[in-house]
Amino acid sequence: MNYISLKKSKRQVKVFQGFKEIAKIPHPVLTIGTFDGVHLGHQKIIKQLNEVAKENNGESVLFTFYPHPRMVLFPESHGLKLIQTQVEKLNKLERMGLKNIIVYPFTQSFSRLTALEFVRDFLVNQLKVKTIVIGYDHQFGKNREGSIDLLKELAPIYDFNVIEIGAKDINEVNVSSTKIRTALKNGDVALANSYLGECFEINGTVVHGQKLGTQLGYPTANIDLNDELKLIPKNGVYATRVIRENDAEYFGLVSIGERPTVDDSGRVTIEVFLLDFNDNLYGEHLCLKMLKRIRDEKKFDDLEALIKEMNNDEKILRNWIDTHNW
Repeated sequence: MNYISLKKSKRQVKVFQGFKEIAKIPHPVLTIGTFDGVHLGHQKIIKQLNEVAKENNGESVLFTFYPHPRMVLFPESHGLKLIQTQVEKLNKLERMGLKNIIVYPFTQSFSRLTALEFVRDFLVNQLKVKTIVIGYDHQFGKNREGSIDLLKELAPIYDFNVIEIGAKDINEVNVSSTKIRTALKNGDVALANSYLGECFEINGTVVHGQKLGTQLGYPTANIDLNDELKLIPKNGVYATRVIRENDAEYFGLVSIGERPTVDDSGRVTIEVFLLDFNDNLYGEHLCLKMLKRIRDEKKFDDLEALIKEMNNDEKILRNWIDTHNW
């Protein structure tokens, strides 16, 4: 079995890559979906899933896919950036209290399975599903032919129950992965956070840069992303909380952009300056929890003007920390 767990979590979720290593799950209560972002709408489904599992002395099961179906079906034109890396998603799903996650490899051949074949061959014959919790508008299977109505037709034949999450429950949350992507592309991380129910994360490893920040009095850690498919917010300067591998936390300023004042390569970089910190971070993994946007990226006439603006950024961040009682 493949287990993934958070250091701080009191739970442990079982993560299965496909069905090969699945042991018997007592009374599997299942939902299906990609769950990109694990936003408030997803969380509502998972909450109900966990409640139903508890009522039936069973275990909650999320059946999800990797890679994202759009990347497989439209490999040359999907243009998709993910709100979360796969690790970020699994970690957040664990925090939601799920007991089991099945990550099924999404392939062209899998996409050609009919909805009936998927339910019969995967959910019934292999998983022995007893209850399916699903949104009223969820579609699955070849050409998205599967629906809540099909599941209700198959339920008495294959001896499982279907619990429908109605339009009112889903629509009142008024959240979607598309809305979150749009907010991030506009640089509105605060809005994205409100949809996600927690801070948007950027995870990466600290690598060597040009060390210009040190010369300017603002030593920064250059972040190398763990996943090239990760969606990065609009260029600019952001307030963040920085979590180190040893769980120590700091406030900081994240600069995302092309650094037009000092670099004409056009390459986008991610740099973070930690408040009240002076230590070596090279090779360390950092988690950046994005809080709010401070300003757009700017090109300055000289380094003196850049330093003055960085001083102002720090002042804004410190004032914001004070007024929010952190």
